Amino acid sequence: MPDATSTDAIPSAAILAELERKVLWLAAWMIHNANHLRDNDEGIKVGGHQASSASLATIMTALYFDALQPEDRVAVKPHASPIFHAIQYLSGRQSLEKLQNFRAFRGAQSYPSRTKDTDDVDFSTGSVGLGAAQTLFSALVQDYVRAKGWTSGGKPGRMVALVGDAEMDEGNIFEALLEGWKHGLRNCWWVVDYNRQSLDAVVREGLWQRFEAIFANFGWDVVILKYGVLLQAAFAEPGGEALRHWIDTCPNQLYSALCFQGGAAWRKRLTDEIGDQGAVTALIERRDDAELARLMTNLGGHDLPTLTEAFAKARTHERPTCFIAYTIKGFGLPLAGHKDNHAGLMTPTQIETLRESLHVRPGHEWDRFEGLRAPEAELERFLADAPFAQRGKKALAPVVTVPATLPVPPAAGKLLSTQAGFGQILNEVARGDDDFARRIVTTAPDVTVSTNLGPWVNRRGLFARESMADLFKAERIPSTFNWDFSPDGQHLELGIAEMNLFLMLSALGLSHAINGERLLPIGTLYDPFIYRGADALNYACYQDARFILVATPSGVTLAPEGGAHQSIGTPLIGMAQDGLAAFEPAFVDELAAILAFGFDYIQRSKDDSAGDERTVLPDEQSWLRDETGGSLYLRLSTRPLEQPQRAMTPALSRAIVDGAYWLREPGPNPELVIAYQGAVAPEAIAATGLLAEDRRDIGLLAVTSADRLNAGWTAAGRARERGLVHARSHVERLFEKLPAHCGLVTVIDGHPATLGWLGAVAGHRTRSLGVEHFGQTGTIADLYRHHGIDAAAIARAASALAPFHPVRHLKPAS
Repeated sequence: MPDATSTDAIPSAAILAELERKVLWLAAWMIHNANHLRDNDEGIKVGGHQASSASLATIMTALYFDALQPEDRVAVKPHASPIFHAIQYLSGRQSLEKLQNFRAFRGAQSYPSRTKDTDDVDFSTGSVGLGAAQTLFSALVQDYVRAKGWTSGGKPGRMVALVGDAEMDEGNIFEALLEGWKHGLRNCWWVVDYNRQSLDAVVREGLWQRFEAIFANFGWDVVILKYGVLLQAAFAEPGGEALRHWIDTCPNQLYSALCFQGGAAWRKRLTDEIGDQGAVTALIERRDDAELARLMTNLGGHDLPTLTEAFAKARTHERPTCFIAYTIKGFGLPLAGHKDNHAGLMTPTQIETLRESLHVRPGHEWDRFEGLRAPEAELERFLADAPFAQRGKKALAPVVTVPATLPVPPAAGKLLSTQAGFGQILNEVARGDDDFARRIVTTAPDVTVSTNLGPWVNRRGLFARESMADLFKAERIPSTFNWDFSPDGQHLELGIAEMNLFLMLSALGLSHAINGERLLPIGTLYDPFIYRGADALNYACYQDARFILVATPSGVTLAPEGGAHQSIGTPLIGMAQDGLAAFEPAFVDELAAILAFGFDYIQRSKDDSAGDERTVLPDEQSWLRDETGGSLYLRLSTRPLEQPQRAMTPALSRAIVDGAYWLREPGPNPELVIAYQGAVAPEAIAATGLLAEDRRDIGLLAVTSADRLNAGWTAAGRARERGLVHARSHVERLFEKLPAHCGLVTVIDGHPATLGWLGAVAGHRTRSLGVEHFGQTGTIADLYRHHGIDAAAIARAASALAPFHPVRHLKPAS
């Protein structure tokens, strides 16, 4: 127990060392409690990665209690989650109850989460590699915001990633490094936990040299933290150079094995291999087994003086910096160094031995300062004075006012695609000089022109920290696009890497929380290539980043390009992806209504104090939880369609946003309804015309969002199960007058399951048409006929589903 009456000031370095041991204990105990002490009726291992956490205990202690400043933001390595939560607990930002429920329902999360954890998580953990790349793009977004003069004049923060060495196998990391180099990355730190062990093995020899060369080639400073102060002092002793040479040439597997075996094994190996009965032998024999083990495990990543000095030096400049910190997986635990320790758990006997060595009394395992020698008041003061502790609760940026309607190009009766319409709408917005237009920022992976962002960029320019004129313009070479780079630009051009696009959108879409400045991000890409970046898209949504994703061209409607550039399952991604509202309008006036909604929707958020998401009340018209907001996915097409001549009434606009409206309302006794989504509108309209001669009551349902319709329907069903018997969703109200014998034919240029569920709403027989196999080159007519989504196919499906019966047709609706 700390001596509360002591008045002798304890040096900061000693307090840091005390806190390091405490952080390690709390992390290990948290995992032990979850696996061995807490009730577990299921009998399934809870897990928690004690060894992977331990390798970062010293590094994170040095960062959070010394090096980090209030403006810095951190992405924590997935398996260091227990260390993170322990640090937050010591700092007063995490509750004991959450620690005791680590990896349990509503407890501290397995991996840090911005939306699920209550302590101060900057960036959620995604699949490995994503958190590191996220910090790079967040540093670029910080530069964007500061170039606009929107910050209050504070210092730029460091975007810090804690990265496992095996994590460096992820390809997206190297894609991100290249993009960072292009944009002049700065104020970004990556700390590589170089423990030389992956999940299944020990990493290859000399990997650090490859890392060093890669980062240096991309313009990063590389700091190798291999030796702690004990080793450096030993190297200065007689025989020390021989010891250094042995360490430098020791294979990774052997070093790990000796770390696990301990002091006696170190002594035998060193004596056998470099002991010479002279200076080296004397160096070894001056230390007992415990001291020798402590010396040989005194690597840079476990040495607080080495770490704090390196971090302080890197703060003197803005260059991106990679710290390759040598560590031992499981450092400070009996699992240290063993190649099988990744998912290993300490036994009750081992945790008891650790508890005793750290002077933690039974029953006081959770006490914040139990076992520490420093007085409690001094520890509290040290924690309160840590620079990172000075930052307050993150304040969200104000909401940007969005116009009630967006300009719709005068296209009634004309041929226009939704992709072209998107470009024209943005072009009109670009004419404005209000805050709404200024806060929009666009980005694309080298498809800016082909996704119709060109006119927007012509008016708003490309972003760069330093101005650069368009050389073609300067040389008087005619060009459709006159693109100058400058700090005033509002488009971030990326290379052809969809992972980078989604990570950039994630960074832009978190600017309101990270930088305190609201942005309205729009990213465009080819619809089939969503799959290439789906992991990063999921990560962006999991973080609750807010953006508008415009995917175009979509489906086999991109007929001449062939199967590799045509999409099938992307509508299902839109439906299944949490945090993403998916739309597929057929007409440009629908698109304008959706965009006006979308710019507001991406700024909405629930009150963080509400906690349980079930407390967020849905809209009783749609039963969608629109109060919480989210991101948008627009699946657009290059196919020009004849635009309808109609007024956009508030009721029609609302129905479009809610997911569907009657393009042709069914009569009093319909036998058939055709429901379509997206670019197949002409085929659905034509089929309706073919069938209407016999079935005058036929209905034509324009679905603008299968995602929103389905979400509202399932939410209303849950509400009825909870006793709200009058809950009715938008699609249920649309179908409420359809008789039971009415059949549904659904059609989409995408997977038929997108709309196939509509028959379950009220029990109607349904035939779902769509695309289930890779496309090929041809005309739209060729491919629609081949895949069975042309007008004739729709009519055949309708006739088979609901044969014409004149007598029944004349009977009144039931």
